[in-house]
Amino acid sequence: MPPRFIAKQLSHPTGLFGSIMARLMNRHNAKMNAFAMEQLDLKPTDRVLEIGFGGGLNLSHLISNVAFVAGVDRSSAMVKRAKKYFRDAVSSGRADFREGSVEAIPFESESFDKVCTVNTIYFWNSLEAGFAEIYRILSPTGRAVIGFLPKDHMDHMGMPSDIFTTRGPQEVVSALELASFSEIRIERPNSSTSWNVLIASR
Repeated sequence: MPPRFIAKQLSHPTGLFGSIMARLMNRHNAKMNAFAMEQLDLKPTDRVLEIGFGGGLNLSHLISNVAFVAGVDRSSAMVKRAKKYFRDAVSSGRADFREGSVEAIPFESESFDKVCTVNTIYFWNSLEAGFAEIYRILSPTGRAVIGFLPKDHMDHMGMPSDIFTTRGPQEVVSALELASFSEIRIERPNSSTSWNVLIASR
């Protein structure tokens, strides 16, 4: 299968292959997602937004542990999938999934306590615009958790540069600082872990 087709599906899953890709992403990203969930420090009263939820790997855990879960994804196929799989939570008002981008999050200001996004920053048009939006929708004491594979590892994968924009850790930290986030830190399960999870406070 052509690498460019796979890259496009990773960026924006569609159709039958999009559903297959969602399952593969869930399997491949499981460890990073689990670690990111730990860094959220979830409370039962939390309102949580996941940006780029894709195959929905984290959604079951979130819905089971917090008061309200929302999701934003660029893929209408993934939004439709989430609404179907979690229809009980949606119908009871405990979940809401919408199509949209990080640069224009379709939710009101200060409406979430926690925000998480894993393996999505490669597809953002602008780190600065994305983090400014995340800052806007977080409550004054909110927390953002961002998981990603850094540039030095991503560049070895040979993904098309017009689809994937690889990001170095300091570039991401600087964009968070520019958006007025504080207490920014990078966490990994151990020193040999290739990916990073950034935690930042509103």
